[in-house]
Amino acid sequence: MRLGVLDIGSNTGHLLVVDAHGGAAPLPAYSFKQPLRLAEHLDDAGDVTEQGIEALVAFTRDSVAVAEEKGVAEMLAFATSAVRDAGNSQEVLDRVHAETGVEIEVLPGDDEARLTFLAVRRWFGWSAGRLAVFDIGGGSLEIAAGLDEQPYVAWSLPLGAGRLARSYSGDRPTDDELREMRRTIRAAIAEDAGKILRGGRPEMAVATSKTFRSLARICGAAPSGEGLRVRRELSLAELRRWIPKLLDMSLEELSELPGVSPSRAHQIIPGALVAEACLDIFDLPSFEICPWALREGLILDRMDHLSFIGDSTLGRAE
Repeated sequence: MRLGVLDIGSNTGHLLVVDAHGGAAPLPAYSFKQPLRLAEHLDDAGDVTEQGIEALVAFTRDSVAVAEEKGVAEMLAFATSAVRDAGNSQEVLDRVHAETGVEIEVLPGDDEARLTFLAVRRWFGWSAGRLAVFDIGGGSLEIAAGLDEQPYVAWSLPLGAGRLARSYSGDRPTDDELREMRRTIRAAIAEDAGKILRGGRPEMAVATSKTFRSLARICGAAPSGEGLRVRRELSLAELRRWIPKLLDMSLEELSELPGVSPSRAHQIIPGALVAEACLDIFDLPSFEICPWALREGLILDRMDHLSFIGDSTLGRAE
């Protein structure tokens, strides 16, 4: 079955076309994405601006055309924290539907964490044991942990790299803004840290998302060209060695680092502070980097659902 997953993230709109069926890994067939930066297209009232809505409508319309061209049989469209938290969220969704025909589902933060956890569990398998999964997006940080395919705890915090980057006045944080950002990040993560720690120390700590992949690449992980299955890691020691360097760099210098795109360069510092806080507060020496995340979790969940329906009809009397 050829599926299209339309992911309206806080940073990027991404249509991933995959060939998928129950019991198999989703096979990517085509990728179409554009920077939307919805987390930064918010006015003082917290509403998505007209510019942001127009960019989302245009991207969705283009995605429909691409999906039709690539033979997509079903498209799953979802939005995460930038749309979820916007004061005019329903207006945005109604506008997209009216102008493109696409109904976008807004994922609650705990569902985002749960589906990302499912993808990570399938990637690493049961031998990973008790998993803790961390995902930094543009608008939020998702955390989940568990022994099974469904985490026993999953939650979302408003600590996305794009959201945090909006909290300082210029291109870079002042010393006071940096200190306040660190305090805010650590207080928010530490408040519910016991949700994971009470379940026992994770046997594997995993990070997903572009922000974590970029930080791992900066800290020496293999480039994407070496393939998905190459082991990649982000260590606390190496990250701490790099943070002072990042703070001394201009935006132009940050954008020239390996794995960093110019559109995300301003998010590297807040992303690094969130990653450092997660590793430190949960007493983790490093993260394994997983190439699968929310989109793959949605696909796997959908295929599981279809397989369940198909299995439940077997043996029925005509």
